[in-house]
Amino acid sequence: MNWFRSLFCQLALVSTLLTSCMGLTSDEPAAPTYDVRSAVVLGGPNTPPELLSGIGDRINAAINATVRTEVYPRVVLTIRIASLQKATGFDKKRNIAKINIDAASVDDGSVIAVSSLVVTSTANEQAMADQILAEDIAARIRSAFKLNAGRG
Repeated sequence: MNWFRSLFCQLALVSTLLTSCMGLTSDEPAAPTYDVRSAVVLGGPNTPPELLSGIGDRINAAINATVRTEVYPRVVLTIRIASLQKATGFDKKRNIAKINIDAASVDDGSVIAVSSLVVTSTANEQAMADQILAEDIAARIRSAFKLNAGRG
């Protein structure tokens, strides 16, 4: 009976390993890469100017720091802050922004990619909340559009 239990445990282990390895191969195509030429950041009347300029400065520095060796579709990003919630959560340190991004072709102006993301950041000092949120938003956009981190 022990050999049966041992065999069963070995089969279960092999089955578990094979099942977990199935997720490593993906049939999903890689996300497209774009040659981002410029970005503009827009917000509503209640959006702090420090947040808008912080995002714009970081994204434009990343665009300038990114060098493409291959030819990709050239785009201009329009980054819109759709909603902004500041000082939320139990300790009033959480800030949440919903961002919509359009990538328009430089050649004909048509929108060729659309992205939407929600960014949540935590700021221990409310005086730095806009700069921290700007960096978190810029980091997500740099990641999505494969931009290098700028030194600005």
